[in-house]
Amino acid sequence: MEKQPKAKIARIWRGRTLPHRADAYEAYNYEAGIKPLIDKALGVQTFREDRGNDTEFMTISYWESIEAMARFTGGDPRRIHHLDRDREYLIELPSEVQILELRTCHGKTS
Repeated sequence: MEKQPKAKIARIWRGRTLPHRADAYEAYNYEAGIKPLIDKALGVQTFREDRGNDTEFMTISYWESIEAMARFTGGDPRRIHHLDRDREYLIELPSEVQILELRTCHGKTS
């Protein structure tokens, strides 16, 4: 059995939508954005925070290297992949992602 590479990089994307559109965006984002990402990244987590005036979504994908992430983005690992309907759903289009080096993992989620 081939050993899976360890995650060394986390790529964090954030986007906000209006509360009445949040459920629809969550479903759309999963189908159009998360499902294809699952096959490329080592792991993917999605988060949602419902607030008074907006709902924020965060997607964290895990990668073995900056190079692996760059292959996914087609060059610049900070490049955003806007989905076809993001303009329709999101309050503003995110202009960047956050890239963090994973230093340690503890507990049951590691």
